[in-house]
Amino acid sequence: MLQARMGFQFADQAILRQALVHRSLVNEVDMSRADSNERMEFLGDAVLGLVTTEMLYQRHPDYDEGLLSRIRSSLVNRNAAASFAKALDLGSCLQVAAGAEKTGARQRSSVLGRAFEALVGAIYLDAGLDSARSFLAPFLDGALSEGGTAGPQKDFKGQLQECLAGQRAGPPVYMLVDAIGPEHAPRFRMVVIVDGEQLAEGEGSSKQRAEQRAASAALQALAGKG
Repeated sequence: MLQARMGFQFADQAILRQALVHRSLVNEVDMSRADSNERMEFLGDAVLGLVTTEMLYQRHPDYDEGLLSRIRSSLVNRNAAASFAKALDLGSCLQVAAGAEKTGARQRSSVLGRAFEALVGAIYLDAGLDSARSFLAPFLDGALSEGGTAGPQKDFKGQLQECLAGQRAGPPVYMLVDAIGPEHAPRFRMVVIVDGEQLAEGEGSSKQRAEQRAASAALQALAGKG
């Protein structure tokens, strides 16, 4: 099922099996640490970075190094990798220890992000860079389409905090006011509050995106007041 969702069939199934072994399992069964997916995660992180950098460089010849770096940072990070993992329902396929299972490891962003990177490393080991590139393309395209050319996670929150500090206002506080939709496609609505006053709200497919959109709306509101 996982390979069908990936659109990729492993020639060596042992590589895939290892990519799905969370390090917590090493302490529970007779395995060495090298049998977990950590080494593949290390490799996959580098492959993800290379493919993303290559894609941005080729598609945007007019972007300078600073902008390319900011967009890459929004795509090559643990949270972005976790969102890609959720799209594959990768958590349900992981092999985790009983203790980790009880604490919700399969839903934890840090675990999912590392597992996605391990999966990328596994594809690279099994079939090479072109296959890894083909696998990653729809995830990267989707993230960029959602966020636009400035990247999926432009830091409006940071801009808002700097703006408020310059106005000697208090720090922004983000509050969740609504969460709707099915588990596989949730929608979150967040508001941003400054010194007890609600400035704006935003909606997104994750709390982080909703916060960023709320911050963007707050910046526009403050600009209008100025």
